[in-house]
Parts: sequence; C-alpha cells; structure tokens
Amino acid sequence: MGHAMSLTLATPALYPVSEQRLNSASSPLSLDIKRQVQRFWQKSPCDSWFTNEPRGTAAFYRSLDEHRYKVHPRLQLAVGFEGTRGLRVLEIGCGCGSEAERFVRAGAHYTAVDLTNAAVSITRRRFQLANLEGRFVQGDAENMPFPDGSFDFVYSHGVLHHTPDTPRTIREVHRVLSPGGRAVIMLYYRESFNYYVNLGIVRRLRAHLLRTELGIKLSGAIFGETEQDLRRHAELIRKDPGSYVEMQNMLNRNTDGPDNPLS
Repeated sequence: MGHAMSLTLATPALYPVSEQRLNSASSPLSLDIKRQVQRFWQKSPCDSWFTNEPRGTAAFYRSLDEHRYKVHPRLQLAVGFEGTRGLRVLEIGCGCGSEAERFVRAGAHYTAVDLTNAAVSITRRRFQLANLEGRFVQGDAENMPFPDGSFDFVYSHGVLHHTPDTPRTIREVHRVLSPGGRAVIMLYYRESFNYYVNLGIVRRLRAHLLRTELGIKLSGAIFGETEQDLRRHAELIRKDPGSYVEMQNMLNRNTDGPDNPLS
C-alpha cells in the first residue's frame, strides 16, 4: 500500500542556536534565509508572546493552551488526537508543546523536530512538568534526521511555509511516513480573504497610517497590536516604503510579527 497523505484543513533563547544542523545542500541564499528564520523563532517560540506567565511554569503552558484553543476552536477535532493511540507520531515545529501534550495523553509515541532548540527545550520542559515521555530533536524539516518510514502520523501546524523550500519538506514528510501513514498539515492559504483583502488592501492602507504618530495610535486601537510592533512596522516603512508593501513582505511582516523573515 502506498503512503496515504491527508492534508487537513519566544524572549531570549534557552540555549544557543546550533546552525550546524541546517541542510548544507541548500543554496547560499536559502541557507541565509533559513538562518534568519531560525534566529527569529529562537527568540520567540510560537505562541510564547500570548502570556505574561513565567516561561517554563505550569501557568505558562496552561495560559498558552487556553489562548490557542480559543483562537483555533476546531483544531483538536481536525487533528484527531484520539486516533493516534499506539502510533508513532512526528510533529514538525513543536512550538510550546500544546499539541505535543495532547498526542501523548492520547497514547501516541511522540517525537518532535524543530529548527530551534528554544522550542525543543520549552516542549521538553512541559513534558517534565507533566511527567510525560517523548523524544525531542533539533533538526531541519527540509532534511529530517529520520530513516524512511519511521512514523505512522506526521503533524505540522503553520510551520512548513516558514522554510525556503516548502515542497522539499512535503517530500520529506512522505519519505518518513510508513506505508499507509497519514499527515495532517496546516499551511497558509493564498486564495483567501486574509491574503487578498486583509494583507492586499487593509494592511497596505494601514502602512499610510503608520507614517504619523496619530496613525500609530489609531492603528493600535483598530488592530490591537502592541505599540512596540507598530513602531517597528513604522520604522520599516520609513526605511523602504516600496519594499514594505510588496505582497511577499506584507505576508511576512503581518502574520507573525514585523521582523518575521519568511512566510
């Protein structure tokens, strides 16, 4: 039987970044972008900015989970944790470990791979607090350090569009899946209201507001972003207004923060 793929729809680093794990087969430009991506997420592991609780505490993880599943109310149903009991599960990009914990509590044999050791460390700490077992690997989704057919279920939520060669990551997912295995992957959808209206029109109009102090304050009230992020957007606009409103940069800077290098 072939591979059955179902595509469904962080503060200072805890440890120094290890760049030797980056895929050396990539072009120099891709490697540079990937290092920028690594540094960005090493500094701010996904979702870690949604709480003021001390990092690595039970309250930190609890508050992140409350926020995550309020924002993504259908996510747990879409993943189908209860169906992973006894399966070898790989999560690509573990963030702060919200889904990781749910996989293990459902009875899965869990492995995480993440480009940053910040996310690996935060998720491992979650498991320590909850007395859960899992395997945690810092590695590159474009060149994963696992043999063919190692996993029955591969999961990735909002991660694979942050690497220069997304098609290669999909091939890697297929490679590490066992025959009959399943993948559940979320990627940003280009043919969407968010892409064409929010990013293509609304956020471009906002760029004009951010040229003035009054506009920065109005943007804060309308969009709910922090003043620090809005001032960073304003700085980038002043530096190169033409580049800022290019669609790829609109996508990069208005989804995961003004300094996000790639989406």
